[in-house]
Amino acid sequence: MCQSCCRKLMEQLVNFVIRPPRADYSPTHDLLEPEFVLRGRTFRRKDLEVVSEHGHILKCSHYMPHPIPQGRTLPCVIYCHGNSGCRADASEAVMILLPSYITVFTLDFSGSGLSDGEYVTLGWREKDDLKAVVNFLRTDEQVSCIGLWGRSMGAVTSLMYGAEDPSIAGLVLDSPFANLVDLMMELVDVYKIRLPKFTVKVAVQYMRKVIQKKAHFDIMDLDVVKIATKSFIPALFGHGTGDLFIQPHHSDLIYNSYAGDKNIIKFEGDHNSPRPPFYYDSISIFFHNVLHPPDDLIEQHASECLYEYFDGLENLDENVLHEIIGAPRSTQNDTTEDAVDHFRSRWQMSRTEMVMEAIIASLRDLETGEVSQNKTSQTSDTTSCQKASETSFQDISSGPEKEFSQATSEIMISPCTDGSQTQSGSADKVKAQTETCYDSYSASNTSTNI
Repeated sequence: MCQSCCRKLMEQLVNFVIRPPRADYSPTHDLLEPEFVLRGRTFRRKDLEVVSEHGHILKCSHYMPHPIPQGRTLPCVIYCHGNSGCRADASEAVMILLPSYITVFTLDFSGSGLSDGEYVTLGWREKDDLKAVVNFLRTDEQVSCIGLWGRSMGAVTSLMYGAEDPSIAGLVLDSPFANLVDLMMELVDVYKIRLPKFTVKVAVQYMRKVIQKKAHFDIMDLDVVKIATKSFIPALFGHGTGDLFIQPHHSDLIYNSYAGDKNIIKFEGDHNSPRPPFYYDSISIFFHNVLHPPDDLIEQHASECLYEYFDGLENLDENVLHEIIGAPRSTQNDTTEDAVDHFRSRWQMSRTEMVMEAIIASLRDLETGEVSQNKTSQTSDTTSCQKASETSFQDISSGPEKEFSQATSEIMISPCTDGSQTQSGSADKVKAQTETCYDSYSASNTSTNI
């Protein structure tokens, strides 16, 4: 594998974690309207900015009834998007919760959507963004209690923040990963990439070092199972049974370790598929139980709707009334489910596998290259193999990192496999050298300041 190909692959692996594609959206066209009607009630969207503790400007939206009854406070759910996501992904949550007088606040995390920031940290610094939003809402006299609803990266963010703030009333955790490093190792098996485990471990350690330098966090710290033992907030877990990106057992592991009241729901679908209505119904019931929205406002609204309906029928001609009763009922936006379906035709939930697909393509090329090289190795010049092995990651770094890079290139290019030991050593020797370098590299990282 050539030097440029190795660099490209490693860059893609790092970007998989810290620099996925930003969601490209227009607030004018891709968010719900500044004022809209849902189930006979008027709501509005208020756009605003919140500054994180790292100095990043976070683009946010707050959806609420219009007007809010004077002197009343309403609960709020903060929706946390996934990797490559943005605040437009919260629109379905808005349509699920607003009819119950639960307001919805959503944001673009740092490094995502239209917010400031260069890198994504899969929950590590996003929890600081979430803290800034919670602190902002605490100053809003019209907000009572607060719940969190997260998907994928957003679920991890919600759980990590919830473990630090027990005042949060409830958590909905959709498809969280249990451990980031374990997830990386699993994806190699899921996509049937035929690379030795020690090769993948070396690649992960390389990623760890680069991410520490660029984004200032350690991927080893994203152990959500460990964090779950410290959270006592009521939580509802959800996961698609066909999710191959973050497999359902991740939610099971977190669920089993979670210290608070909990429930878990499995449904058909993958990581990116639309969530079924019964799952949204369960979320609505869950938040109603933990946030306690004002039932009198819901009942008052229902009574007003019935009164207006029957009052409007009083003065109708009898023939017109029979025509109305016999006519087919319009279904557009009559129910929350209709509204969700209508919005899905405008905006598809952000996909979290875009970078992974590019990585898999590169790994496939690597795999094909290794097979091709193995077929021709018996007639190839061993000196050329050794030279290619020594130069693949040349000058990329110095010290232990340079040794690591050279060992990685030996693995990726694979020494000649004619059954004899080449000048660069047998496969076992390469593995032993690599594992020694891996241990040295790991030891050097323990003293790194994050």
